[in-house]
Amino acid sequence: MSNETMYAMPRIGDTAPDFEAVTTTGKIKFSEFAKEKWTILFSHPADFTPVCTTEMSGFAIRKGEFEALNTELLGLSIDSIHSHLAWVNNVREKTGVYFSFPIIADIDMKVSKLYGMLQPNESETAAVRAVFFIDPAKKIRLIMYYPLNVGRNMDEILRALQALQFSDKHKVAMPLNWKKGEKVIIPAPKTLQALEERLADTTCEKVDFYLAKKMVEA
Repeated sequence: MSNETMYAMPRIGDTAPDFEAVTTTGKIKFSEFAKEKWTILFSHPADFTPVCTTEMSGFAIRKGEFEALNTELLGLSIDSIHSHLAWVNNVREKTGVYFSFPIIADIDMKVSKLYGMLQPNESETAAVRAVFFIDPAKKIRLIMYYPLNVGRNMDEILRALQALQFSDKHKVAMPLNWKKGEKVIIPAPKTLQALEERLADTTCEKVDFYLAKKMVEA
C-alpha cells in the first residue's frame, strides 16, 4: 500500500470524517461534537515541545475570540491522555495559561491517519501542524498545513474563519489580505442585464465589470 493511500487527506468540501476519541475533557464522537457550531481541529507534533507550547498557548489565550465566532477548538497529538494532562498542568503552573479546550489523545494515530495529519516524508510518528476549518454541517471548508518546525499564525487563522463566515452570510468573496470591516468582492454579473446594471452602479468600487468591491455591513 502506498503512503498516499495510507495517509489520504480529506479535501475541501468533504464531510469531515467521523471518529470517536478520548480527550482531556472526556470522550467525544466528532459527528456530535460542537453541534450548530464551527470547529477548528488542529494537530501538534508532541506534548512538552517548545513550538507546540507556544501554539497551544496562542489558541488558549485567544479562545474567547473563537467563542465569539461560534467556534469550538479541538486539539490533537499522538500522545497519551496522561501526557496531555501533565503538559496542560505544567504549562498552567509555569505560565498561567490553561488549555481548557479538549485535546485528543491519538496514541493509536487513528484520527491523524484519517485526516492526513501524518506526512511520511516529514515524520511517521508525529502529526504535522494541520488546521481544519469545519462548519456546523461538518463540511471541511479550509485546510492549512505547516511543517514541524514552523509555528502557525493565529491572526491568519482567525482572519480566515471570519472570512468564511462573512462570505457564507453575505454571498461575497474576499480580496487579498481582507480583514473584517474592509470592502469585499461582489459576485460578477452573469447576464447582459446584470452587466448593464453593474456598469451603471455607482455604489461600488469598480476596476471593471467583473471586479467590483463594496462595503457590506456585518
